[in-house]
Amino acid sequence: MKVINVLEEAAKRVHKNVKHLAGTKESGTDHGMGAGGDISRRIDIVAEKTVLDYLREINFECTVFGEECGIVKLSPNPKGFIIMDAIDGSTNAVRGLPFFCCSLAYTPEDKLSSVTDGVVMDLHNGDLYSASKGKGAYMNGKKIQVHKEKPIYFVVGVDISGISPDVLPQLAPILSASNHVRHFGAVALELAIFARGLVDVFVDLRKKLRITDVAAGYLIASEAGGYVVDENGMPLDSNLSYDKRISFIAAANEETLADVRKKLGLSPKI
Repeated sequence: MKVINVLEEAAKRVHKNVKHLAGTKESGTDHGMGAGGDISRRIDIVAEKTVLDYLREINFECTVFGEECGIVKLSPNPKGFIIMDAIDGSTNAVRGLPFFCCSLAYTPEDKLSSVTDGVVMDLHNGDLYSASKGKGAYMNGKKIQVHKEKPIYFVVGVDISGISPDVLPQLAPILSASNHVRHFGAVALELAIFARGLVDVFVDLRKKLRITDVAAGYLIASEAGGYVVDENGMPLDSNLSYDKRISFIAAANEETLADVRKKLGLSPKI
């Protein structure tokens, strides 16, 4: 079985097992602090167990790098890493807001730039986004790409949740320049809808994102033709670490990326 098929099946099983939990009191019960540093909720635990159980069922030899469970070796000689955020957008899931997802990525090496396969499953409606390196990005089996034409409405996604007061003024130029600013609360799924062409720019400069938040979405957005770079204009990269935090800018084309970086007071060169 191809790696991408393994990730897709795992995500489908998560959808099946958690869709009834979203918005319920049970979904938000406290299960202690997860490896990523946030409180693990019941819906997170159910989702992660679903993925781990499936990987064990098919004897998939890997190390799981999970948001809640931490590092789990599934064989004595693992052949790669599954980067897992089984529920991205846990707040939305617990409250019943219809924007949360399962994010799974595979890399043969201990770094983000080596990710070869990624899947993001919209756990509200079942839409499945997927990509394998060099093979394009897909939603429900149909190829997708970022919005290349001049849009009727230029939509900017900006994550400001828990942002430092020192960083907020840096975002003011792009916030004031656009009448259509959006933030939905699940970065992996926001990168997926960017890849689909529904958002033109997505900015997160909070230095709060973990590898688990971006691994699958980054590959899908890149394979859809998007430009996704760090605050220095370089391609995203990091080793698999719970201490590392990431910022990024995603844009549908090179010209837009340069313009956004200029507005943010960053070098327009990429």
